[in-house]
Amino acid sequence: MATPTLTISGKVLGKSQNLFTSWQMSLSEQPLTLAELLAQIVRSEVGAFQTRQADRRTTKVLGIIDIEAGVAIGKISSGDSDLEQVVDVEMAIDNALQAFQDGFYLVFIDDKQQEDLTATVALTDRSELLFLRLTPLVGG
Repeated sequence: MATPTLTISGKVLGKSQNLFTSWQMSLSEQPLTLAELLAQIVRSEVGAFQTRQADRRTTKVLGIIDIEAGVAIGKISSGDSDLEQVVDVEMAIDNALQAFQDGFYLVFIDDKQQEDLTATVALTDRSELLFLRLTPLVGG
């Protein structure tokens, strides 16, 4: 079996706009439980966050393309930020698993809802995972 590539996307129930830009990650370890899969996703995201933080510490010379891109999103940054945000990976994993158990979000893999953190997930070489964030009712 080829190394599965998982496409990850997120939506909020009742909203048409995506929660974040879809992204992909490769999964070398198989089979995985849902909890192990979520842990891998959290580790990947924490690693990406740490890389972005390190990049922001470096001052960059901006070209016209960089400036235009910054104008398009409403923020021009040349780096040189001293951002000392530390993320405890294990705590982030625990929070993600607890949020799943508490029903703050649902997980769908290839359009099939995943309900058990201890169940083995079936992934193909091009599986899609959707995080569906639920919004609590106001006043109820």
